[in-house]
Amino acid sequence: MAEKYQSSNLSVDQILGLIKSNEIAIPEIQRPFVWKPKQVRDLIDSLYTGYPTGYIIISQSPNMRLKDGNLSEGKKIMIDGQQRITALMTAIVGLEVINADFEKKRIKIAFNPFANEDEERFKVQDNAILKDKQWIADIADIFHPEFKRGSFVARYCEQNTGINSDNLHDILDDLIGIKNRQIGVITLNKELKIDEVTEIFIRINSQGAKLNQADFAMSKIAANTTYGGNLLRKAIDYFSHLAVQPDWYKDMSKDKEFMETPFAAKIKWLKDDIGDIYDPDYGDILRVSFMHQFGRGKMKDLVSLLGGRDFVTRDYKEEIAEESFAKLTQGVYNFINQYSFSNFVLALKSAGFISSRLINSQMTLDFAYTLYLLLYNDATIEKNKIRKYVTKWYVLTTLTSRYITSPETMMDMDMRRINEKGFLEFFREVEEAQLSETFWTVGLVQNLETSAVNSPYFNTFLAAQVYLNDNSFLMQGTKVSDLITIMGDIHHIFPKNYLEKHGVKEKSKYNQIANFTYLDTQANILVGNKAPHEYFGIVFNQCETKNPVYGNFTDKEKLLENLSVNCIPHNIVEMNFTHYEDFLLERRKLMAMKIKEFYYSL
Repeated sequence: MAEKYQSSNLSVDQILGLIKSNEIAIPEIQRPFVWKPKQVRDLIDSLYTGYPTGYIIISQSPNMRLKDGNLSEGKKIMIDGQQRITALMTAIVGLEVINADFEKKRIKIAFNPFANEDEERFKVQDNAILKDKQWIADIADIFHPEFKRGSFVARYCEQNTGINSDNLHDILDDLIGIKNRQIGVITLNKELKIDEVTEIFIRINSQGAKLNQADFAMSKIAANTTYGGNLLRKAIDYFSHLAVQPDWYKDMSKDKEFMETPFAAKIKWLKDDIGDIYDPDYGDILRVSFMHQFGRGKMKDLVSLLGGRDFVTRDYKEEIAEESFAKLTQGVYNFINQYSFSNFVLALKSAGFISSRLINSQMTLDFAYTLYLLLYNDATIEKNKIRKYVTKWYVLTTLTSRYITSPETMMDMDMRRINEKGFLEFFREVEEAQLSETFWTVGLVQNLETSAVNSPYFNTFLAAQVYLNDNSFLMQGTKVSDLITIMGDIHHIFPKNYLEKHGVKEKSKYNQIANFTYLDTQANILVGNKAPHEYFGIVFNQCETKNPVYGNFTDKEKLLENLSVNCIPHNIVEMNFTHYEDFLLERRKLMAMKIKEFYYSL
C-alpha cells in the first residue's frame, strides 16, 4: 500500500514565511481565535525549551483535469495546526487576532531573561509586567526585523543594575533561536482521494479542538483565487463578524480590496442591525448556502465539489470546481441578502421566538433558513404562505429534535426528499408521521418532564405564550413577551424553599419546568416562599375585596382566564406539597395542549 503522506521538518521561520507568501493557505486571521492567552504562552515556552509542539498537517488539492486536457497543480492547504500558527503570528510576528467576542487584539507574551528556576520565564503581558523593568514586555519587539540589539541591551542593563550584557546577549540568542526550532510537517499525498483526505481531516484534533468540515471547506475556499474564493471567504467571515459586532464595520472598511467587491455593498446593512435572533457563524453560512443551492446536506460533499470531484466517474474536473464555486457564491449572495435574512428573522419573531434565549439549536435554525430560501425561489409555492411553512417546520423540528442527532445525515435525507417530492408533499408526510395524537398527549407530555429551563419544549411553550399574546402570571397588562424581553423573573409556582421544607430536596424535582412561570419581579418577591394554597387563597380573596396584594387581578373570571393561559390548574387554590406530583403532571398536559394549539394556529 502506497504511503499516504510524507513527513519533514521545517523551522518556525520557514513555516511563517510560507504562510506569508501564500504558498500554504490558511484562512486569514479574521475568525475567532479559540486558544486562551495562556496556551499561546505555553507554546512559546515549549519552543524556547525545545519541547515537541506537535505536527502541522498539509493537504494538497488533487490535480484536476483542465479544459485543455492538462493537469492543474493542487494547492497546499493547512488542515491542522492553524491555532498554533495563528498563535505564533500574534506572539512573534505581532499580528492582531479576533477573539471570541470578535474584538481585534494582540496577545502579547512577555519574557523574563533572568527568571529563577522556580519562576515563570514567559507570561501573558499585564499591567504588573509593564511596570517591572526586568521583563521584556513583548517578545514580538525582539523578533521585529528592525530590532536594534545593541541599544536594547544597553538600555536594559541601565534599567536593571548588575546585569552582565554578555549573558543577556546569550539569552537573547536563545530567544531569537525560537525561529529556528523545527516543527514537524506532514504533507498528505496529492494522489489521495478527497474522501480519504476528508476522513483524515475529521479525525484530527487540534489541541483538543475538534475540527470540522466547515473549517476544511473554508481553507479550500480561501486557497482558490481563480474563482474568487479568497474574496468569497472574506464575505462569509465578514458577515458572521458583523452579525455579532455591527460596529466592526469601520474596521472592515479598511479592507479596500474587499470594499470594491459586490459583497461589500450586500452586507453593509448589518452595520445598523442589532438583532441577535440569528447570528450565524461561518459554518452556518456555508451550510445554508450549500444546502439550498446544491440540494445536499453533508459538508464533506461541498469539500469534494469545490475540489472538482465528479461523483459518477470519481475523477476531478476543473469545470466541476468552477461550477461549484459559482453556485456557492450565488448561495452566499442569497444568504446575505437583507430582504431574505430580515424576513426570515421576522418570521421567527412573529411565531413568538422573540429572543435568542428561546433558540435551542443552530442546526435547526440553519435548516429553517435553508427552507425559506428554497421556498422563496419555488414557483409552486404561494409567497404569502412561505412564513407559515417555515415557522411550522421550525417548530416541528424543534419539538422532535430532528436535527440534533446526526444532523447532517438527516438534513441530507430531507434535502433529497424535498427535491424528489416537492416540499408540500414531503411536509405532509413528515407532519403525519411525527405529530400524531399520541405525540401530543403522551410524547410531548413526557418530554416536558425535565428540569432543563433551556429545553426546546419549554422554550416552545414560551414562544406559544408570546404568539398568543398571553398575560404573564397574575399580571393583567404585563405580557409574557414583556418579561422575556426585559429579563423578568422565572417563578416557582410551588416555591423552592417551601418544597425543600417539606422533603422535596432534589433540584431536578423542585426545578421541573412545569413548576416554572414568568412573573413580575415585585409580585415574585411578595409571594416569597408561601404555599400555593396560601398565596392563591389571597389572590382569589382580592377578587372579593378589590384590594390587590399579589399581582393586579381583582376580577375572578379574568383571574381564572389568567390561570388558563399560563396552564395552571384552577384547583391550585387547594394544593399543598402533597399535591405537587399531581400538579406537575396536570400542568405538563396543559402545556402540551397549549403548544399544540400554537402549532396549528401558525
